[in-house]
Amino acid sequence: MFMNFRRIRKCQCVQLLTTGLVLCMVMVCWEELDHHVVSHMRSYTYRYLVNRYDFLNSSFNITSKHHHRKDGSDSVGDRLWNYSYLINHPGKCGGSGGDGKSWDDVLLLLFVKSSPENFERRQAIRDTWGNESFIWSELGASMRVVFALGMHHDVKRRSRVQTALQQEDQAYGDLIQQNFVDSFHNLTAKLILQFHWGHEYCPQARFLMSADDDIFVHMPNLVKYLRQLESSQSGAKDVWVGHVHRGAPPVRRKNSKYHVPYDLYPWPSYPDYTAGAGYVVSGDVAAKIYHATLVLNSSIYIDDVFMGICAKAMGVSPQEHVYFSGEAKAPYHPCIYDHMITSHGHAADVRSLWHTATDPAVYSNYRGSMGNLYCTAVRAMLLCLPYYHNTYSCMAAFT
Repeated sequence: MFMNFRRIRKCQCVQLLTTGLVLCMVMVCWEELDHHVVSHMRSYTYRYLVNRYDFLNSSFNITSKHHHRKDGSDSVGDRLWNYSYLINHPGKCGGSGGDGKSWDDVLLLLFVKSSPENFERRQAIRDTWGNESFIWSELGASMRVVFALGMHHDVKRRSRVQTALQQEDQAYGDLIQQNFVDSFHNLTAKLILQFHWGHEYCPQARFLMSADDDIFVHMPNLVKYLRQLESSQSGAKDVWVGHVHRGAPPVRRKNSKYHVPYDLYPWPSYPDYTAGAGYVVSGDVAAKIYHATLVLNSSIYIDDVFMGICAKAMGVSPQEHVYFSGEAKAPYHPCIYDHMITSHGHAADVRSLWHTATDPAVYSNYRGSMGNLYCTAVRAMLLCLPYYHNTYSCMAAFT
């Protein structure tokens, strides 16, 4: 039996070239691979399997230390709650009782985080899922909707935009604005605004929801869910529900807007938190978060992470709801609308989606045992595909 040494050398060369090519690809893509795979595995393992560590120490206590923000501004982390109001509506939820008035009954206080220039988005919300009159007349639920804003980031345009905001507020009376710059790195200031305003002016609200101005909320489904929580044996207590991120690692890449340096947050994993696009807390949890913001350093500029830190300090844990979306849109289908609570990424189609998702005629062909079986199959095909992994989990198809 003869051996072909030329063929052996050829195979070795192919293996060597293949190995080199793979190593080159790993080196080129390592940053993305490390961010999306390796760091998540390391973070999740350390968070849940190796050491269930306490995320909080003296570094999160309020100090007078100045923190430099990426947008070039310096702010004191423990003074974010001390901004003054430029536009406010203290009577939005009724009287405080001291002047003979009584607080209005409010099922849901809904804060929509919006940018000053996003008038069209706010108007679309007022006309659809944020319409207080519709929610009251059609669902019998008392809801208060306000938009949380800062000042326009462009100093040259700020005066003109502020005039437009004043006119908008005169027409609708639903803007709440403080004098911080409305930017990504001030989202924590906007979160603190929500919980402080709610504590001061609407403490009787049984639930508080925080939402971006590019999400869609299926209000009939949400109201139904909140009433189920109230009627449950435990009642509406210790509720913090949304799309939960567990064991998420800080982003250490300096070119990312989510970059968090080690000196700001030294641990390899964040506390569990819900996606900031849309989540709901019960009134008692809202009060706990308010008190946490008074004693914790708010230098973390990623608002949903700071929410997780506050909740961790107060002993509150997030609860997953499979129909609160993550970072992407939910599939367009009546079998999805029947269960959806929120869907993210709707800047232009809010009105059309509202009319479709709330039209009873849309669901007429999907009732009964056969309809349920059909919808389960459709949801499985839609939600169990990788494309939709950031909206609802595959588990939602069978819930």
